[in-house]
Amino acid sequence: MADSSFPVSDLTRLRRRHERGRFDKATVYDILDSAMLAHIAYVVDGQPFCTPTGFWREGDCLYWHGSSASRMIRKQSAGLPVCVTVTHLDALVLARSGFHHSVNYRSVMAFGTARMVTDASEKLRLMDAFVDRLYPGRSRDIRPPTEQEAKATGFVMMPIDEASGKIRSTHVADDEDDYTLPVWAARIPVRQTLGEPEPCPRMVAGSAMPDDLAIFQGGRALDETLLEAYHTTYPA
Repeated sequence: MADSSFPVSDLTRLRRRHERGRFDKATVYDILDSAMLAHIAYVVDGQPFCTPTGFWREGDCLYWHGSSASRMIRKQSAGLPVCVTVTHLDALVLARSGFHHSVNYRSVMAFGTARMVTDASEKLRLMDAFVDRLYPGRSRDIRPPTEQEAKATGFVMMPIDEASGKIRSTHVADDEDDYTLPVWAARIPVRQTLGEPEPCPRMVAGSAMPDDLAIFQGGRALDETLLEAYHTTYPA
């Protein structure tokens, strides 16, 4: 990363709770790389849309996919300003007043101009890259995409022009006088965890889980697994 931080601008500056802001790329990229889904916000003909989709990062660019016939893919082909958001919910925070109830979270807002990938060979590369970003090395083991599958899949890339992270990781924060109230208050951690793999009943005998996928073990946190998968496919 040539620049270690994103610049703080009127677009990304936090208006409140400045201490929660994160502009260093290491933090912003960890939040992005430990997620599988993003929401893509954009405006088409004056109508706002927000589309959830799978995504990943390569360097300072974000990529996401969708059907070649989708509104998002078609409208972004010529270049469209978008805002990409990712959020991890980490805890529920129950305070002694409704005003101070909160949640702990890690989030990112990234801004840039999205464009459709049109080069056929690059699309094929991205089809493998998306699989490998989530499941390291898997493109080597599965059959390659067909011509029809490649035509039916669209990819969008967006260089990240600006981005900011925001994190709340604290405990209950009540008004001082409220600490004397006999009210139960707590922080309740929230985690998405993997279940035990359930093998396909029609799997060919002798097909074993590849070593690269051993990270997908039941009980592991999803965000930690995805972050490890990312760094396996894209080592620093």
